[in-house]
Amino acid sequence: MTAAAQFSPLPQWPLYGLTDDLFPALERWSAEGKLAALATLVSITGSSPRPLGSEMAICEDGEVQGYVSGGCVEAAVRAEALESLKDGQPRMLDYGAGSPVLDIQLTCGGRIGIFVRALPDLAAHVATLKAARENRRPITLLTDLDTGAMQFCAEARATGLEGRMFVRQYLPPLRLILSGGDPITLALLSLSPLMGLETTLLRSYGPPEPPPGLSPTRYIRGSLDAALPTLSLDRWTVVYSLTHDALSDLTLTAHALKSEAFCVGILGSRRKIPGRLEALRTAGVPEEAFSRLHLPAGLEIGARTPMEIALSILTQMIATRPR
Repeated sequence: MTAAAQFSPLPQWPLYGLTDDLFPALERWSAEGKLAALATLVSITGSSPRPLGSEMAICEDGEVQGYVSGGCVEAAVRAEALESLKDGQPRMLDYGAGSPVLDIQLTCGGRIGIFVRALPDLAAHVATLKAARENRRPITLLTDLDTGAMQFCAEARATGLEGRMFVRQYLPPLRLILSGGDPITLALLSLSPLMGLETTLLRSYGPPEPPPGLSPTRYIRGSLDAALPTLSLDRWTVVYSLTHDALSDLTLTAHALKSEAFCVGILGSRRKIPGRLEALRTAGVPEEAFSRLHLPAGLEIGARTPMEIALSILTQMIATRPR
């Protein structure tokens, strides 16, 4: 019996494709003592629905997370990954226009190469990724496409091929720091988990508990002055002040613009922009930092409701995030 015959078909609704960050699934499988394989999109000719370096994780029990095409090849990739877990051999899969696999074609008309290999030590793999995430630093995985051998390095290198080595860089998860307690803040908190964001909510002297049904990674309710030194604002951090209080907005924004935070915004009307810019200059914010400032917060998409405004803010964050 082949590996593909031992497991049920992939779900008709590909919810696994909503997962881009594979770390939580890998960590869960490791804690359960399971084996896993990794499939990586390593070459693209023509069009592809997924970017180079896209990954799919496959558990020994047949569960998958992530995707490497628009749904055209995932079932075949899972079957090959399960076989790889059985025999320990890596596989280079070739699908699409001109591929010898005639029964699997891509609707986009392109051709893709997917490298599949078993993770020999899932616990060690997870531990290395976890340490990098906790320390908020990038980490790079080097995979030998001839042998399947993998090793991590701390050097920042662009995702892509280097000879017969495939380089895949992992960046820290984006962190969203919000200050406020209005409906737009709540809308952002409700959407953030869908985007895989780490969220910190600041509300000076706010309620003892965070908003019901919403779970920010961190909730700070003390004074803003006391909270600022505790914030870690690296270049994968977004800061939005939605307090409707001029002094609080100014204090947090000035602090954020003096950090590495890549995107900073304040909710409010356009007529307040000149006064806010002048106040920030008076607070010592360097002129070059204003390229990271968005006044008012969010892209102009005609948003009116809290959910629409929250979406415009998340869109702005995505458009400006580090690549």
